Amino acid sequence: QVQLVESGGGLVQAGGSLRLSCATSGGAFSVYAMGWFRQVPGKDREFVAAVSGSGGSTYYVDHVKGRFTISRDNGRNAVDLQMSSLKPEDTAVYYCGARPDILALGHTVFTDPRQYVYWGQGTQVTVSS
Repeated sequence: QVQLVESGGGLVQAGGSLRLSCATSGGAFSVYAMGWFRQVPGKDREFVAAVSGSGGSTYYVDHVKGRFTISRDNGRNAVDLQMSSLKPEDTAVYYCGARPDILALGHTVFTDPRQYVYWGQGTQVTVSS
């Protein structure tokens, strides 16, 4: 059983930056592809960014490309999401997800939330205009 704990959310003005972190425990971290998703009330959970088990492959939804960067540190069992040039429409609860890959240090990224097995509790990001 893998546990995920997000941190780093908060209130920021438009144009500002935040860094979210997702600490994991209870599993072999390098086996898991990781992703960040977000959700606003009344809408489905939306894919934001994903990184492969090796960290060598990343993928972003179009409207965060160039503003958000996902990275993982297999030494500290954590994945981060650096968010810059934040916009009010980025306001949401951000969730970290983990999906076991076939092999450790894999190169596959996953963008569908239904492919993820483990989730954190979420962290609120609010961007004011």
